[in-house]
Amino acid sequence: MKKTALFLFLSFFIQYVFCQEIPVFVAGQEGHAVYRIPAIISLPNGDLLAFAEGRVNGTDDFGDINLVMKRSLDGGHTWSPIQTLVDYDSLQAGNPAPVVDLFDPNYPNGVIILFYNTGNNHEYDIRMNKGVREVWMMKSFDLGRTWETPENITLQVHKPNNPSFNPAYQNPEDWRHYANTPGHAFQFQEGPYKGRIFVAANHSKGDPQDNFSEYQAHGFFTDDHGKSFSLSESIDIPGSNESIAAEISDGRMIMSIRNQRGDIRQRILAYSSDGGQTWENVHFEDQLPDPVCQASILSIGEIEGKTILAHSNAADTEERNYLTIKISYDEGQTWDHIIPVDYTGDSALLPWTAYSDLVKLDQKKLGILYERNQYQEIIFKILAWSPNF
Repeated sequence: MKKTALFLFLSFFIQYVFCQEIPVFVAGQEGHAVYRIPAIISLPNGDLLAFAEGRVNGTDDFGDINLVMKRSLDGGHTWSPIQTLVDYDSLQAGNPAPVVDLFDPNYPNGVIILFYNTGNNHEYDIRMNKGVREVWMMKSFDLGRTWETPENITLQVHKPNNPSFNPAYQNPEDWRHYANTPGHAFQFQEGPYKGRIFVAANHSKGDPQDNFSEYQAHGFFTDDHGKSFSLSESIDIPGSNESIAAEISDGRMIMSIRNQRGDIRQRILAYSSDGGQTWENVHFEDQLPDPVCQASILSIGEIEGKTILAHSNAADTEERNYLTIKISYDEGQTWDHIIPVDYTGDSALLPWTAYSDLVKLDQKKLGILYERNQYQEIIFKILAWSPNF
């Protein structure tokens, strides 16, 4: 009896601690009808910061959308009241891409850099060049308690051709719609690009084409803590779209990319050996099925000199459902450690799980911040990932 009671207690404890679901942003609460596009980072002091778009009036991707944040002091079990970071009046501020700069010698405790986008029209209208998406950066020198005035970095990382909006926007490349990530950005921790901050992104180019084939993923990066930026080359697959990236061994990186065309329901993976300037081994990955949605990728450790990667996405090829984390112990060559996160078989409730972002909590636990229940809530969940747990 004692052994049975102990087993039941330990089972309950593990379930509570490592599979607890905590609502972070809930539709209809704290001033917004809906919350979407989650991003999360951990801070050097152990705090977690969760970001999202607070959509004032509903689920539409354009409209009165604010950039909002919450903080957790206890590993994600409880969260602060909401804080609005950017309110672009009745227009759109979103696509948060946060990162912690740990290598700025002037700020040894770390600097949070938050990249985001603003927009003044619906996506299709911007694809028609009837509006502009801009790129912004804001910094916090006190771990997110206060924020500096945002800086417009559009001319460094975007190639718009819309002089009626801004006379400086006359780039013949004619990039139109533009979006960071969604999810976190990252900083190289080792190797020849140590300290580089890389932000995955995507853009449309020229007039709209069939099946979104004018979209291409790309990225931008800084080697001087945000003083200046450079652009990567674009991914050479038409329709490559929302993307997110992670560092792997020997100064290399990997990027996971949405196929907006939807003709192949798989993630696109791309590798870079030069810090995200150029791409190689760009391919569709059949081990990572996808319903045309966003994903997250994160470096979480090392084994035998190779980076361990975690990848989360809705792994159902038909619907935004079956949110799954897959672990790779060989830098994205195989993905055979599977951790189900959330699933429903009831099609009446779809889409069930959609966008997500990953954060490393310690050597055995991951946190995932994700959309659930037809975008009615953004949940934080703690999961054990280590096979030695």
